[in-house]
Amino acid sequence: MEQRIFEHATLAALAAAEHAASAIRRAIAERGLARVVAATGASQIHFLAHLVAAPNIDWPRVELFHLDEYIGLGADHPASFARFIRERLTAPAGIERIHLLNGNADPLTVCASAADALSKAPIDITFAGVGENGHLAFNEPPADFATSQAFLIVALAERTRLQQVKEGWFPDIDAVPVRAITMSIPQILKSREVLCIATGARKAQAVELCFARPVSRLGPASALQNHSHATLFLDREAAALLPPALQALPQK
Repeated sequence: MEQRIFEHATLAALAAAEHAASAIRRAIAERGLARVVAATGASQIHFLAHLVAAPNIDWPRVELFHLDEYIGLGADHPASFARFIRERLTAPAGIERIHLLNGNADPLTVCASAADALSKAPIDITFAGVGENGHLAFNEPPADFATSQAFLIVALAERTRLQQVKEGWFPDIDAVPVRAITMSIPQILKSREVLCIATGARKAQAVELCFARPVSRLGPASALQNHSHATLFLDREAAALLPPALQALPQK
């Protein structure tokens, strides 16, 4: 895993978008199609804006999946991840090959259908973030590192639900769903490349837990340490609790 630290979140988002754009262009050039898994959440907003604006991406040759979705929320709900992706990525970019998780459908059917679509060919790049409790997608601690399933039905931790309220997606915790569908960690690690963004002081504890300590199910995102082509984009605030030797890594 490669780690890159930037002075500000805006610089981290821009660098991550340039990295993602290069990976997508390369996949299209080599295989004629880029298969991409997109993440959602506050850390992804500026990143996706820069990515959509990147030049020379043949978006009709991109096939898009997404990491997770609340169970019980329709695609038009303001906090729906499907809506987030539609408004910030697929619509402005003009992506036509889209596989979004339906939060209002039977969860087991959604998991099976998404897994089948995902299995057709390897994923070229997966975008991800890190939750305040270290979760990766909606894989809460202690995460399942051994499952053979591509998608899981999970119970959301209270800290995760509170995070959604603090970020303004829901008015209060009672409005946040208690279950979700998530891509599993073993499936995420099958991606040819993983790009992970964590910015802001609220993520510092999770970044230290997941990237300054050994891999552990209690820090689900720590699994990315075992991926040979994972790149972590941080700002100084998110990296503040890392050991000085890690904070001093040069930007590339």
